[in-house]
Amino acid sequence: MTDVIRDTIDRILTRVNAIGAGGPGFTRPSYSPLETEAHGVIEEEAGALGLGVTRDAGSNLFARLPGRDRSAPPLYIGSHLDTVPMGGAYDGVAGVAAAMALVAHFVERGETPPCDIVATVTRAEESVWFPVSYIGSRAALSRLTAEEMEARRADTGRTLADHMREEGGDPDRVLAGPGLPAATFLELHIEQGPLLDTAHEPFALIEGVRGGLRYRFAAIEGVWAHSGGAPRHLRSDAVFALADMISALDRDWAEMLEAGHDLAVTVGRVDAATDEHAFAKVPGRVGFCLDMRSIDPAVLDEMDRRLGRIVSRIEEARGVTFRLGPSSRSTPSALSKTLADRLEEAAGPLGFSPRRMVSGGGHDAAAFAAAGWTSGMVFIRNWDGSHNPDEGMDPADLADAVRCVAAAWADAQARPA
Repeated sequence: MTDVIRDTIDRILTRVNAIGAGGPGFTRPSYSPLETEAHGVIEEEAGALGLGVTRDAGSNLFARLPGRDRSAPPLYIGSHLDTVPMGGAYDGVAGVAAAMALVAHFVERGETPPCDIVATVTRAEESVWFPVSYIGSRAALSRLTAEEMEARRADTGRTLADHMREEGGDPDRVLAGPGLPAATFLELHIEQGPLLDTAHEPFALIEGVRGGLRYRFAAIEGVWAHSGGAPRHLRSDAVFALADMISALDRDWAEMLEAGHDLAVTVGRVDAATDEHAFAKVPGRVGFCLDMRSIDPAVLDEMDRRLGRIVSRIEEARGVTFRLGPSSRSTPSALSKTLADRLEEAAGPLGFSPRRMVSGGGHDAAAFAAAGWTSGMVFIRNWDGSHNPDEGMDPADLADAVRCVAAAWADAQARPA
């Protein structure tokens, strides 16, 4: 006997992950022909199921399975197909495979869900390509700004509007709105940490998504000098200054955690290997990026203030100048407790008792929540981290989570009394 949920998951993971730039890992840039080709796979799969497929002005894809009550708010379920450079096989793709497996489950059984179910494939979720959060989902909601449309893609230097238009979108229509009316959005996604794998738990329900405060293009300016000739007290060493900043932030991070606050601090890129840097030179410049995340906006504000004090102390002590550059922020988002309760109730009879947790990474579900939708997430256990070629996920775990969603959206009126 075939298992349509598992078969659909396996097939879509295989087909989508056959598309990408050279490895290691998987690379499908936001608003690129590769991302568009991956969307084409889902359109073909949806057509085979008899679903109606549409695209909006942001070139997001929607495959709709009609429900019994066409006037009820639909369930939009899905994720994204773009990746970070040399990313993994499951970030985003697993959620799209889950959405298609859910609708395939209803189609195969000849069951009509209580409301429309819309398999949703967003564009440009990974903000490494453009310095803008949740581009595709915010385009669907008509919440992008004209200024954000001028953001430039990291690898091409061309604007978001240009790339969107090139891949079939219409930036002017996105800005004009009105965007999707509020409904329900559910995203299944691999966990981007080790908690579920360590606890031997297949999936969890997500209560909220951390917001972020990011300095993407920061630098420290010092003075280039001979490594043997410049004494310590006369040096303006940019790399030692960066080390001071990282150590101070690490101490403050530990202090905030000890006080019970939610926080993650990451220096994700260090640039000190240009042609100007050399073995026998005191480094006069170093670039870096800083990413701080929390479920509490007040914690991000406090860490920003602490960063300012740290920078002032180091500038005075080391004789360097920090140029943090512009910051970008994403707002923490509380997800729907009602939706999580519904999924938990459906999971129980299937033998699961999923924990509740918060997401450290940003996700499309946060954008829908910010727009007033009933929005939720399910995390699937993952090993070997995320945003790297070694992402791990057992498709059986994803299939079990899809079965819980299917049980939660089974039409009670269609069941025997």
